[in-house]
Amino acid sequence: MEITIRKAAERGGANHGWLDTKHTFSFADYYDPQFMGFRALRVINEDKVAPNRGFGRHPHADMEILTYVLEGELAHQDSMGNGSVIKPGEVQRMSAGTGVTHSEMNPSKTTPVHFLQIWIMPDKRGHTPSYDQKAFPDRQGKLRVVASPDGRDGSIAIHQDTVLEAGVLKPGDRVAHALGKNRFAWIQVARGAVEVDGHKLAAGDGASVKGEGTLHLTAATDAEVLVFDLA
Repeated sequence: MEITIRKAAERGGANHGWLDTKHTFSFADYYDPQFMGFRALRVINEDKVAPNRGFGRHPHADMEILTYVLEGELAHQDSMGNGSVIKPGEVQRMSAGTGVTHSEMNPSKTTPVHFLQIWIMPDKRGHTPSYDQKAFPDRQGKLRVVASPDGRDGSIAIHQDTVLEAGVLKPGDRVAHALGKNRFAWIQVARGAVEVDGHKLAAGDGASVKGEGTLHLTAATDAEVLVFDLA
């Protein structure tokens, strides 16, 4: 297996005062032709938004957008009529399809919100826009499927041959992910530190994986990690 590390400090991004954002892949004013995405995975943005601030209503089309909250809360409104608050342990999916507008705001007057925004390119253009949001409290000590093309194990269904697993680990916890033939993986450390087959990854670090085999992840500290299994 070939593992290539993408260190947190190498990411793009900007600090706008109300928004501190880090871009694993090219996004907005950050452009790096070497990091335009990985397979169908197009965006991983780590955002910290100040109290009572956020992203006003804006449009999207033909993208599977996942929001994964780490700390605080994020209020969502969209043109499909959905309104909700996303909390830690929950995953939100918005299939933008033929077009949707939405806003994402920090409703707290005192506490910042810290979350990952993930974009996955859909399997085709023109899907009917749709929305889903689910809580996944059973991520302790294991990799739990939170998004998949077929909604397996109660996960959120997405329009792409991508499986997303999430795990909340304690020091010494060891988990594994079997990568099949002609499959690829992206590992993103959301919090803490883990070791992946001899490679040390800290919060904000990512890694691409090519080649059939089994990945072994061991938590060095309290950690939260995402594993994308991609076609």
